[in-house]
Amino acid sequence: MPLATTRRSGLVDQVIDQMRSAITGGEWKVGERIPTEPELVAALGVGRNTVREAVRALSHAGLLEVRQGDGTFVRATSEFSGAVRRLAGAELRDVLQVRRILEVEGARMAAQNRTDADLAELDDLLGARDRSMAAQDFASGVDEDAAFHIAVVRCSHNPLLTELYQGLTEIVRASVASTVTAAPATAAIDHGGLLAAIRAGDTDKAAKEAGGFLDELIAQLDSAG
Repeated sequence: MPLATTRRSGLVDQVIDQMRSAITGGEWKVGERIPTEPELVAALGVGRNTVREAVRALSHAGLLEVRQGDGTFVRATSEFSGAVRRLAGAELRDVLQVRRILEVEGARMAAQNRTDADLAELDDLLGARDRSMAAQDFASGVDEDAAFHIAVVRCSHNPLLTELYQGLTEIVRASVASTVTAAPATAAIDHGGLLAAIRAGDTDKAAKEAGGFLDELIAQLDSAG
């Protein structure tokens, strides 16, 4: 594990920063178990208490989850995402509403600011998503669907909005998976209109397309409840 040995002051904060970097950088992936306490002690060159305090702090922030007798697992890639995950369990409707707020404006700005390279990426992602859904490969389709929505917001070229939305990566994927699992027919939702509006630079149509399918999902949840 490429974590530099720590011997300066503020050991706990330094260890927290290094462990957070391993999470946000993708070295430790969401759902995976992190190295054991003895392995972290050896890799970081610090004491057990320092490692335990760092793990405790990151668990409190929602990035890690300690499972007694099983180890410590990555729960989220950011404090914000971790907090949202704790709130989102049975409240899929709330998650979809938050997605709608961010994705509508993200789509509107994407239609205004997208580049040719952005459009090529969106074409690739949506094509892969549609092929997976058509083949009923929902595991791949969920990943590709979430990646498409994240890319749309990224095409807004608004760094703050993009960072905020990327903090929701896990919960966006979870909400896509939940809606597909709960009602597989939603897997066939067509995002072609959204992409066409972004390509045409039609900001109002892009916003309408982005909000429309989420409104449909929210309405389905309301009728089912």
